[in-house]
Amino acid sequence: MDDKTLYIKNMVCDRCIRTVKDELTKIGLEVNDVKLGVVNLNKEPSEEKKNEAEKVLQENGFELIRDKHTVLVEKVKAAIVNHVHHSEDSLAHENLSEYLAHEFDLSYKHLSSLFSEHENITIEKYYIYQKIERAKELLEYGELNLSEIAYKLGYSSVQHFSTQFKKITGITPSQYNRQSDIGRVSLDSI
Repeated sequence: MDDKTLYIKNMVCDRCIRTVKDELTKIGLEVNDVKLGVVNLNKEPSEEKKNEAEKVLQENGFELIRDKHTVLVEKVKAAIVNHVHHSEDSLAHENLSEYLAHEFDLSYKHLSSLFSEHENITIEKYYIYQKIERAKELLEYGELNLSEIAYKLGYSSVQHFSTQFKKITGITPSQYNRQSDIGRVSLDSI
């Protein structure tokens, strides 16, 4: 692991990126770049600064990662979150195993095994949960119909999408639209 790079758990959105950058800058670290789960610094921090960073990150719901396997798992999670929630393209023609193997230049079998060992959930299940949370977001916006949402999230049909949505949430997408008291799950809770 690069000594000028910090790996951070529970970063899932642009607000997380801003918070991490602001908090690390406040404690005197020279932040070069921040992405989901990764902070690049201009110079290597002292152990004292790393401990200070760890404390301030924990106060904000994040966690500094020091184990290389956990770093890889968090990178996989960040790639999935970014792919599902921030990609403008449809997921229809994307094979998750090929995408991740290409993204990390590692075998999908290795990534899957490591992920399951650290997270007690399969990559596939995590991916499905992310797609369902994205579907909830799209349903709440009300700009796309069910067919468009199903296509955007890579489902082969509205029926497949609806079945998986109900399996995860306990209700159909249409029922979700009608019930305003059912909320979304924060992405770092998945």
